[in-house]
Amino acid sequence: MADKIKFALALALIVTGLLGYYQLAEHALVLRVLSVLVGLVMGGAVAWFTVPGQDFYRFSQEAVAEARRVVWPSRKETWQTTLAVFALVVVMGIFLWLVDWGFLVAVQRLMGRTES
Repeated sequence: MADKIKFALALALIVTGLLGYYQLAEHALVLRVLSVLVGLVMGGAVAWFTVPGQDFYRFSQEAVAEARRVVWPSRKETWQTTLAVFALVVVMGIFLWLVDWGFLVAVQRLMGRTES
């Protein structure tokens, strides 16, 4: 229940920052943007102290660590894979064109029509 109240407060702070942007329409743009940023930071700070907020932070840290462990392909492997994909696309395009042409001929023969 406490987490729900904290989330509601965080949302209220963010909305207040956004409303401040529109309420300060006659002031400098820097002040208006600062209003939004303060609302976001304060809302984020309140959400940080909830259990789901802490879980999200741990998840994001684990995601960053996992992304660092990814083994990226070399330039040569990337080119080889790209060329293989393009070759497969060309081969499949030709194959599907032939199948389509074959169906066209078959349907024309079944209908008793000849190509004009």
